[in-house]
Parts: sequence; structure tokens; C-alpha cells
Amino acid sequence: MKIYDISQEVFACTVFPGDPSPKRNLMMQIKNGDVCNLTSIEMCAHNGTHVDAPYHFIDDGKAIGEVPLDHYVGYASVFHHDGDVTKADASAILSFAKTLGSDCAERILIGGKATVTEEAASVFADAGVKLVGNESQTVGPENAPKNVHMILLGAGVTLLEGIRLPEVPNGKYLLNCAPLNLGGADGAPCRAILISEEE
Repeated sequence: MKIYDISQEVFACTVFPGDPSPKRNLMMQIKNGDVCNLTSIEMCAHNGTHVDAPYHFIDDGKAIGEVPLDHYVGYASVFHHDGDVTKADASAILSFAKTLGSDCAERILIGGKATVTEEAASVFADAGVKLVGNESQTVGPENAPKNVHMILLGAGVTLLEGIRLPEVPNGKYLLNCAPLNLGGADGAPCRAILISEEE
């Protein structure tokens, strides 16, 4: 068994343009005579490696704590791709995932500098995918992310953004990216890991 940490370190993470960067505040420090070390944090729910809930773009959509946990935990497929993910690419990614097992097509992780197009988003949505993950801080085009989000989140597809997959080969993995249960929130940070059953 091998465990891959596919999360960014929070305080040094990449943030979506215009979002605030995370800040660490040292409230207490043993070296200053305090009884313990105590940290408070300030951050956007979409900093670094995080999950989007439907409520992020849909006002009456499910908030982060209302999304079923099986979206975040289960078998997933990793597929590397650079550039726009077209309709044909999305179909090929799903076909590859199905060769690994039907449950691997429920959670799709795309490595590389990939941008999911509206046409690809529709393919994933129509296939009943539970989760789509990518390395960018947004699943769609950075300058116009709304339509791709609406297609996927509107179909109940959870989005896992800001993952890191350069050291992870294509294949089948057990994914755990359960987010913090921030009641009523549109997204939440998570510690995403992949487990390979192969040595």
C-alpha cells in the first residue's frame, strides 16, 4: 500500500486570483511564557486544496455539510491531461476509468494543466459522476468559470480543486478528500489523499 498526499500546504498554497491568502496568527507561544502554542487562522474556504459544494454557484444548492460523504471517499481514477478537456477527451477519460472498475468512473481526477470545458462538463454530468478533481484552483476556465461550475454543480457533481498529482501515475486509487464540516458554507478545505493498493 502507498499513500499519496495530493494536498497543498495551506499557508503556502496557490489561491484563485482576487481571493485572500491564508494567514496564520500565533495567539500563544510557549517560548513567550504562554502555557501552550495556539494558532488561529484566516482563510477563504476555497484556498489551496478544497471542495466546492453546489451552494458555491447555486443559491438553493446543497451546502458543504449536506453533500453525501461518499462523494468524497471511494475509488477514483487518475488521468493526466494538458490543455482543454474536450467532449472527446472526457469520454476517453471515462472509458479509461471504467476499465479500472465501474466505481472508478464515479470520481475522476485530472492531473496536469487541464481546463474542463463546458462540453466535457456535460459528459461528466450526464454520466452521473460524483466528483471531478483537477490541479487548477478552478475546474473551468479561470477567466470564466461560472458555466462549467453550473453544469457540474447543478448535476450534483462535487468539485475537488487545487490537488497536486505530478507524482501520481494514471490508475485506480482509494480517494479520501472529506472536507471540514463548515455548516452552511459553499466550500471547505480538505486534506486529500490517494491510497494505492499496489506496492
